[in-house]
Amino acid sequence: MARKASLSGFPEWLPQERAVEQHVLDTLRRIFELHGFANIETRAVETVGQLLRKGEIDKEVYGLSRLAAEETTKSDPNALALHFDLTVPFARYVVENAGHLAFPFRRYQMQKVWRGERPQDGRFREFTQADIDVVGDGTLPFRYDVELALVIAEALSALPIGDFRLRVNNRKLAEGFYLGLGLQDTAGVLRCIDKLEKIGADKVAELLKTELGATDEQVAAALALAQICTEDTSFVQQVRALGITHPLLEEGLDELAQVIEAAVRRAPGKVVADMSIARGLDYYTGTVYETVLVGHESLGSICSGGRYESLASTGKKNYPGVGLSIGVTRLVSRMLGEETATAARSVPSAVLVTLANDESWHEAQDVAAALRSRGIACEVAAKAEKFGKQIKYADKRGIPFVWFTAEDGTHEVKDIRSGEQASADPAIWLPAAADLTNQVTAAG
Repeated sequence: MARKASLSGFPEWLPQERAVEQHVLDTLRRIFELHGFANIETRAVETVGQLLRKGEIDKEVYGLSRLAAEETTKSDPNALALHFDLTVPFARYVVENAGHLAFPFRRYQMQKVWRGERPQDGRFREFTQADIDVVGDGTLPFRYDVELALVIAEALSALPIGDFRLRVNNRKLAEGFYLGLGLQDTAGVLRCIDKLEKIGADKVAELLKTELGATDEQVAAALALAQICTEDTSFVQQVRALGITHPLLEEGLDELAQVIEAAVRRAPGKVVADMSIARGLDYYTGTVYETVLVGHESLGSICSGGRYESLASTGKKNYPGVGLSIGVTRLVSRMLGEETATAARSVPSAVLVTLANDESWHEAQDVAAALRSRGIACEVAAKAEKFGKQIKYADKRGIPFVWFTAEDGTHEVKDIRSGEQASADPAIWLPAAADLTNQVTAAG
């Protein structure tokens, strides 16, 4: 069970919990690199003007200054603040380094971010995100929207998190549908639909009427669209059956069908077309993604993102992209809280090399060096206590093997879980593959 942090919103994992988080990060890194994404890291701070240029809520941004510095005003665009996501810093990074990057540029990034919101289940003030994006110079083929859905489905499938659903929609589809209905404020409709799961259909209907002036017929059609969710391309016929036509709607239907058609072949059952997904942020222009854990939908999205045409731009240069962000800390906190994944031990060590007497410490270090040279993590006992105490120490730390060296120079290794003990040579001995590293496995 995850330990409650002493400072709310700033989690600190115990070693065995940290091993689970590290496993998640290592797995994501491996999958991303298998797909050719290069790793970058951006600075932790940006100027306030840079962070808020897309209209984000400034009350969630942590300002950064020296304690002895004069108080800076919120209106100072050059004041420094901690980044609250990785997308805005990445956009700046692309613009500043465009001359040194090969486009389309494929990047992944895993860093801490900070957000001043009220801590609650799945929400933190300091947390780790893992992002992947593909950015083009001027244009970016739609195929990347399809590819990113498949990469994320593969990455999440490799984690011990249970079943999940990557829910995909297309802003062109939604906006074209609303325009065909006669609702011109498509951004406003999207913001209302984005609240559907939080406040329910009746309250969304009320918002559409009071804030946007929608008629009963328009509201009914908008909510009917949001009800459509399929694991295959049958959503196309269901949307068309609603009787609304618009060129942008057709474009969105075609793009979303490409994503789902590929997912049916590559990630069956994991990716669904869900017309209720809106993503309230205005910079998304096409494909939008949200991911939920089946049975833990109340946690909210653990991975989200979409296509943006002009998040990164300068002068006449435009860098369209598509990307997704995984809330690693949110995901890990649920894994620990529900005990859906556990680490085999709290330390990386597979072997404790014992001491027969205090004079044997250097020889024990030679044994440890031989083991480490072949990738076997080990520790050497600090003092020559009774073997029973040394074994108890290994057991307390979760170290599965204890190494003994006799006076005649021969060696034996004991598996303290089974009690089996056998002769061993430090130059060739290997533990079972499952014991070589600290394994993280799904519960049950």
